[in-house]
Amino acid sequence: MCSSQMSEEGLRIGGLSSGLAVLLNNDEKKEGSQKGRLVSCCDDFGYQSLERTLEHVFDLPYKSVGQLSTPIDTSVVRSILKNEFLKFNAKPSITGRSGLCIVDNGWGPTVVGIDEASVCGDIRIIKHPLLVESLAMFSSARANACVWEGKWMYEVILETAGIQQLGWATLSCPFTDHKGVGDADDSYAFDGRRVSKWNKDAETYGQSWVVGDIIGCCIDLDGDEISFYRNGVSLGVAFEGIRKMGPGLGYYPAISLSQGERCELNFGAHPFKYPIDGFLPLQAPPFANYLATQLLQCLSRLLDLQCMERAEHISVEKLRRLKRFMPIEELFDPVSHGVCEEFFAALDAEAGSAEYIGRGSVTSFMMDIFGTQAPHDFTSLDRVIDLFLEFRGSHRLFEHVISGLSYGCKTAPLILTECPYSGSYAYLALACHMLRREELIVVWWNSADFEFLFEGFLSRKNPNKQDLQCMMPSVWWPGSCEDVSYENGMMLTTTALSGAINKIEEKHRDLCRLIIQFIPPILPPQLPGSVFRTFLQNLLLKNRGADRNVPPPGVSTNSVLVSLYTVILHFLSEGSAVGDICSWIKGGGNNVGSNVGFLHRGGQQTFPIGLFLKNDPHRTDISRLGGTFNHLMKFHPVNNQEEDVIRWEEGCTDDEQDRVTHSSRQKPCCCSSYDVDYSGISKVPIRSMTKGSCSHGTPIAERPTHVAAECSTGNLNDEIADKPSSSDQAESEFEYRPVQHLRVVPRDSNVTSATLREEELLDTMVMLYHLGLAPNFKKALYFMSHQSQSISLLEETDKQIRERACSKQLKHLKEARSIYRDEVIDCVRHCTWYRISLFSRWKQRGMYASCMWVVQLLLVLSKHDSVFIYVPEFYLEALVDCFHVLRKSDPPFVPSAIFIKQGLSSFITFIVTHFNDPRISSADLRDLLLQSISVLVQYREFLAAFESNEAATQRMPKALLSAFDNRSWIPVANILLRLCKGSGFGSSKLGESSSSSVLFQKLLREACIHDEELFLAFLNRLFNTLSWTMTEFSVSIREMQENYQVIEFQQRKCSVIFDLSCNLARVLEFCTREIPQAFLLGSDMNLRRLTELIVFILSHMISTVDAEFFDLSVRRHGHSLEKVNRAMILAPIVGIILNLLDAGSGTECGEGNDVASVFASMDCPDTVHCGLQYLLEYNWAGSFRGDYQEKLMQLEKFSNVLISRMTNSPEVENWECRSDVDTDDSMCCICYACEADAYFVPCSHTSCSGCITRHLLNCQRCFFCNATVMEVIKMDERAAL
Repeated sequence: MCSSQMSEEGLRIGGLSSGLAVLLNNDEKKEGSQKGRLVSCCDDFGYQSLERTLEHVFDLPYKSVGQLSTPIDTSVVRSILKNEFLKFNAKPSITGRSGLCIVDNGWGPTVVGIDEASVCGDIRIIKHPLLVESLAMFSSARANACVWEGKWMYEVILETAGIQQLGWATLSCPFTDHKGVGDADDSYAFDGRRVSKWNKDAETYGQSWVVGDIIGCCIDLDGDEISFYRNGVSLGVAFEGIRKMGPGLGYYPAISLSQGERCELNFGAHPFKYPIDGFLPLQAPPFANYLATQLLQCLSRLLDLQCMERAEHISVEKLRRLKRFMPIEELFDPVSHGVCEEFFAALDAEAGSAEYIGRGSVTSFMMDIFGTQAPHDFTSLDRVIDLFLEFRGSHRLFEHVISGLSYGCKTAPLILTECPYSGSYAYLALACHMLRREELIVVWWNSADFEFLFEGFLSRKNPNKQDLQCMMPSVWWPGSCEDVSYENGMMLTTTALSGAINKIEEKHRDLCRLIIQFIPPILPPQLPGSVFRTFLQNLLLKNRGADRNVPPPGVSTNSVLVSLYTVILHFLSEGSAVGDICSWIKGGGNNVGSNVGFLHRGGQQTFPIGLFLKNDPHRTDISRLGGTFNHLMKFHPVNNQEEDVIRWEEGCTDDEQDRVTHSSRQKPCCCSSYDVDYSGISKVPIRSMTKGSCSHGTPIAERPTHVAAECSTGNLNDEIADKPSSSDQAESEFEYRPVQHLRVVPRDSNVTSATLREEELLDTMVMLYHLGLAPNFKKALYFMSHQSQSISLLEETDKQIRERACSKQLKHLKEARSIYRDEVIDCVRHCTWYRISLFSRWKQRGMYASCMWVVQLLLVLSKHDSVFIYVPEFYLEALVDCFHVLRKSDPPFVPSAIFIKQGLSSFITFIVTHFNDPRISSADLRDLLLQSISVLVQYREFLAAFESNEAATQRMPKALLSAFDNRSWIPVANILLRLCKGSGFGSSKLGESSSSSVLFQKLLREACIHDEELFLAFLNRLFNTLSWTMTEFSVSIREMQENYQVIEFQQRKCSVIFDLSCNLARVLEFCTREIPQAFLLGSDMNLRRLTELIVFILSHMISTVDAEFFDLSVRRHGHSLEKVNRAMILAPIVGIILNLLDAGSGTECGEGNDVASVFASMDCPDTVHCGLQYLLEYNWAGSFRGDYQEKLMQLEKFSNVLISRMTNSPEVENWECRSDVDTDDSMCCICYACEADAYFVPCSHTSCSGCITRHLLNCQRCFFCNATVMEVIKMDERAAL
């Protein structure tokens, strides 16, 4: 061997020449990248460098390419590929596919699909090849393939996460309306909703699944086992020892779905996302897949060489290259074209292979070229796209690549170690870059699945319990006993996850901007935004009814609605941040070039009322405030108003002295900054951090400078150029580029659609909040509440462990502590996730601003009856929900003292003026407003907002009294109690705050005095309701006593009814203190009814069970004995009596009805006497703070007077002997205490006027014959006639 050959052989590394075997780890250029680079390094031994380079590109053995005598071109490359490449890259022979039988159902002998003959119920294929949905209550189906030997699998991609039974079944498994896969012998299934495996009976197995999960269903007929995988992770062997089957009688893939459930079945038509070693797909991949994959790898190696050649800095010094050989840049064109010609020829040769290869090999190839993390290789990707687009069939291929990227967004999980470039980020980044080419976005738009794929891009996979454990391995919360290092670990974790969420949301916005900018190539020409508007309308149309308890089939996944809401919220709040988005987005040219968020502009506001009045398909089924749309159009038609625009000045609905707008000196909370010490307020396990960092698991971005200027009243155009935004920063970091070849339609063009207005986006955003965000916030607030409760229980258990010495008790306490600790950890993880994904600061700013905008819109529209009744109900529901979400957010958005005062005082105006608005047809909506008032008035800061609100002080007192009816009495009673609490007998020690609203107490008193009819009606309903609640309470507690046990449901019922009774008694106590003349002056009917009610309550208290059983019955879990006991109902009774006695001794009511006489006239003197003694002897020390002896002495004096009167009263003597004498016909046969001095018309039945008056308060029919009473005439009036 010559020396030159020896030298060359000696320099070979791994079978390659020395010039090709220099492996560069490109960590310096790509952080975190594991990909190596090969550089052609031509030295004195590299006279064959061109041939050796081709060998490296095509992965051929050394010197398999002879010396080339002709210049390199496409024909030479294809010749090498056909001769040498195919020789060394022949497809391996297929083995192991025996034991499989596929029945041809018309799709081909190798295609696996649903056997239509096996379907029971109603399973519809909503997208080919196999995205299926159940339209029946329970549907089942088998595939057209069975297996009896070997190891096989298929994947199920979950579009919904409800009840689905996935697995394997034989032909002997019967499918019915109630039985499906896993409900018979030789039938095996897994259900992640119920976390169970099924084979006739259910057993706990696996993990709960979520939307976007990929379930691998594997059957090992060699080992007689069936197992399941979730996202490539084994859930363990589910079934062992399954029965052996013969050829043609094997196990079929089978599924059972409940109504509305959707999943995509992949038997092998697409590459598996998580292939399991040793298991084969039921449907073999196309023959061309192997060759196509090898050719793409050739392109990848070629691009690697090119990247190294153009790199400015590499890890090894470039050596000189002999001039007679072609550089890599010149080599790239012929080699790449030759490879692509062979690649597309392979696709054309096998029908149907483009989809499999496009979604698999091509998508993976482009992801590898582009890079999954920033900075991305835009240059190489652009070169590949340009190259592919030169070939026929590339459009079809790119359509499948886009489909593969959309599919990846649905199923990509967040992985902590990959943050912030985790989850769907890489797929979105690649899609956004590709779709900046007009040619490719047209390809996507022309596809039949455009909207389906768009939803896929907007999907985001949420974690289950096990996923959260992986994402947040260490958990910490304030006051926890965990290792101190967990706190720092938690901070780092939440920061990383927040960054990942931010990246994904940014790419969602980029994608939506591209769609908004896109002008479809159709005639007549369309405006920018027309495609996006159509998508929004169709999305809302398909999601009608998504807010029902059982949503209809076909609704979008929740993450799509949330993502789209987030995108629109950012556009409207933070500004679009893309200069190329036409002024059409800015409301027909207003503020052109301004980047001020729509929600923060202030000044004059406008809204096209046609959004509510038009009969659009996606709106007709939506309930309106006044009823259904069809009903309103029939009875309240609107004429020629669809094009009208309503205008108002921001803040016009607020009191002038307290008005806070974007134009006022004091800015709303959404446009102000507050340095809140969240570490002292928040329950979350994160401390406040330095400026610009993340706090509480939420990246709190500094308020951009343009937001501070959003409230300016001057010209903003001069400030726009220097305003930063997240997207501006993204352009420099990620090479953000506008759509290429963007066409601009002149304003005077003949267009078929109007401008996509920001008000229209706002309308859609409110709907999306109602459908998508509200359920998520409900879950988040549940976990926050449960976390607080669990922490309290854990701390209480720790305290008991420290105090207990008994080993047996310690064992039980430690077991309980372990359970509580696990619950706390789970809640902390869930709360942190919701805080990261839902409660970021910019979202809170946008939500606050949208609340301001919507409530002012509703108040303005409420002055126009014809339009107000057409407002969709979801506007009101979303407003109230969003308000309370912000109020309860943790960490708090702003201090509670200014939450309402600086921007949302109009919310108070709206709820107090509309909670009994008859134009709102839904009683549930009116109750929602009442509940809001009930919640807010219990806080001092919010109660002050009511006191300073003109509408509240003028309208709320009377409105509350009139709203106390059969439906709304509970929230009204709670509101009245909270307005008047703290001043009753014993209230300072019974869990009631000493604070109360003196102003509203005065207003309520004035309302009762000035409108006697209203007050008497309210008092009558109060008497009836308190009597009913005490009766229900007595019956429930006696039922438990008779059964000698406290049943949880009955105990909860007793506790609730007892609380309600106490509240009503406190309200009644307030009435006797503030309006005693209603009882002491004039007719004694109210005083008599009040006395009867007091005696009725006392009789239940003294005749009920022993104190221990009573306390057990009324005290709910977590309530202390100090706060929940008999004193809660006894104290207001004492207060009522003392109030009447005090008023009776005064000058105003001194000559009125005698309280003692009325008590003495009761027909149960023993009950009255025992009840008063019970009150005097009760242990008030545990329920009363301060000097209460003086008040009890006053009660004792009254008791002595009462005993004296009852003993010496002739009425008592008459009552005692009444049973021994004949009944006097002139006496009232109802009360037997008064003379019958009135009769009914027309039936002429007689009774006393007192009984008749009381009866007619609640019923307009005769006591005796049930005839309708037309008139009541007193006897003395008839005699006078």
